[in-house]
Amino acid sequence: MKLVVRGGRVVDPSQDLDGDFEILIEDGHIAQVDKKVKGTRGAEVYEANGMVVSPGLIDMHVHLREPGQEYKETVRTGTLAAAAAGFTSVACMPNTAPVIDNRSVTEHVMKEARDAGFARVYPIGAVSKGQRGEELAEIGEMVTAGVVAISDDGFPVSNAELMRRALLYAQHYDIPVIQHAQDLDLSAAGVMNEGEWSTRLGLPGAPGSAEDVMVARDVILSEDTGGRYHVAHLSTARSLDMVRRAKAQGLAVTCEVTPHHLVLTDEAVSETGFSTHTKMNPPLRSDRDREALLNGLADGTIDAIASDHAPHHVDEKDVEFSVAPFGVIGLETNLSICLDRLVKPGIISLNRLVELFTTGPARVLNLPVGTLKTGAPGDLTVFHLKRPVTVRAKRFRSKARNTPFEGWRLRGRPVATILGGAVLTRPKQ
Repeated sequence: MKLVVRGGRVVDPSQDLDGDFEILIEDGHIAQVDKKVKGTRGAEVYEANGMVVSPGLIDMHVHLREPGQEYKETVRTGTLAAAAAGFTSVACMPNTAPVIDNRSVTEHVMKEARDAGFARVYPIGAVSKGQRGEELAEIGEMVTAGVVAISDDGFPVSNAELMRRALLYAQHYDIPVIQHAQDLDLSAAGVMNEGEWSTRLGLPGAPGSAEDVMVARDVILSEDTGGRYHVAHLSTARSLDMVRRAKAQGLAVTCEVTPHHLVLTDEAVSETGFSTHTKMNPPLRSDRDREALLNGLADGTIDAIASDHAPHHVDEKDVEFSVAPFGVIGLETNLSICLDRLVKPGIISLNRLVELFTTGPARVLNLPVGTLKTGAPGDLTVFHLKRPVTVRAKRFRSKARNTPFEGWRLRGRPVATILGGAVLTRPKQ
């Protein structure tokens, strides 16, 4: 089976490619990338005229909810949403029921993904058994089964000794420990960022220092152990500065940010009339924090943009702000938000955005994808820089509708997703 993709602007930061190239995919893998590829007899042709062609995009932080919470999302619906959004690979978090803390649950998730066939799924296993923060999970067993990192996700690893041992153990397998950096004593009952807007609205706030003190502790532990440490959905200026300094010291510290923390602030809670679709953890921060994150994208400190796709049933979010669950979905808005609000105004270049969606997360998780190098999986994303889109949750492939971007008019959208040489979606005529 052969597929030739031609006519588009090919952008691949892993090889410093940006120009007019043809791509030949053969037997599911990249065979050639050249101005004019050879050996194309009998190949299917995909015309990408006027569009950008990149390595298949990676979202390194999503919640697929299966097993145990299929009423919110399933592996099938979540990966269908990924494919529709231009993402060929996703890494899924372990907060399922049962938790991804052993071989059998890991294998179940991977089988469901293979059966669905919409995207590659890389499970992230739990740090501790049942995410209870008491004893290490069977990390070696999970790595053998296919996990690419460990994290207790929304349950921060509060015990410093447990985190130290996790960093040491994970080092043996060359995988990162991903931390939801939050001191639970400091954040307490906070439901939004502590600051001017929480005071005005009369809502309990969670200070940015709840994130900062955890990042500071963990950076020290990373330095002491040599372990790989990754900050999930980093949201504060001070945490970012600590990551920047850790990198300058040569420590194995990385981080990701979300689109909602890049384009929204805590004022959105007021502007939307207490919409629960502005309630997430970490919360939307101040404009100062947001500007710092944008600077971190531009100067290379931030390694990846990830959606933190967190589906909830509509009934769970249709309650008072203070009792609604944290989390918003983001897979199907991820690329368009970033093209419109980051690339279009010149905050970062297109090449840098593609890097944040491909080589960055691939490097953090040691993935074989996110590149067009010969022999790599034949995964591509084709997108248009100017094609308009209006965010309508009712059109999402995800089961969930909890987006903070409903009604936003954006320019730039995915038009085709190619997985292992198979064209999964095509532009509408």
